[in-house]
Amino acid sequence: MTRLIVWRHGNTDWNAASRVQGQTDVPLNDLGREQARAAAPVLAALRPDALVASDLRRAADTAAALAALTGLPVRADARLRERHFGQWQGLTLTEVAERHPDEYARWRAGDPDPGAGIEPLPDLGERLGAAFQAAADLAVGGTVVVTTHGGGARQGVGHLLGWDHTVLRSLGSLANCHWTELRHDDVRGWHLRAHNVGLIAQPALTEAV
Repeated sequence: MTRLIVWRHGNTDWNAASRVQGQTDVPLNDLGREQARAAAPVLAALRPDALVASDLRRAADTAAALAALTGLPVRADARLRERHFGQWQGLTLTEVAERHPDEYARWRAGDPDPGAGIEPLPDLGERLGAAFQAAADLAVGGTVVVTTHGGGARQGVGHLLGWDHTVLRSLGSLANCHWTELRHDDVRGWHLRAHNVGLIAQPALTEAV
């Protein structure tokens, strides 16, 4: 049985300000670095066989905290980047609602392709799902930790599980430095074992930020 741990990066100043990051390369803040250091021993206890991370700094630096304990190298995969949020990147959600009211309303309603240059959800799911599968293939029968982003994590997980985006809307976003556990076997394929696991309960920020 293969175990895949999908780990969201730690907190950033843009997370704290509800500013849309998307694929902007925003670093961890002090809280985010502490979250990564605190979670790393728990994940290290799972005895991972491989580590893979988005090449954006907030994910790569989160993964580095686990690499420091396990001695494993972190493989970078640009497919693990967050959803591209087009014209919204760099804006707060309040600014988005003011400047792009129609697209914002569609996004809030769950439209998979709301416009404004935002990456459609089917494309996001395929991109992240392919990256997750490639990561899992590095250690078939073992444990792989993938460090990525909130929105990308949910869609990639949904792609592996075969869930429609309307079903995924009922699955809460990962809080910073929390993770989802998937397992795969030859009989059941991919299945969900745990979601939003972490050390301290905290409100999950919207996947856009």
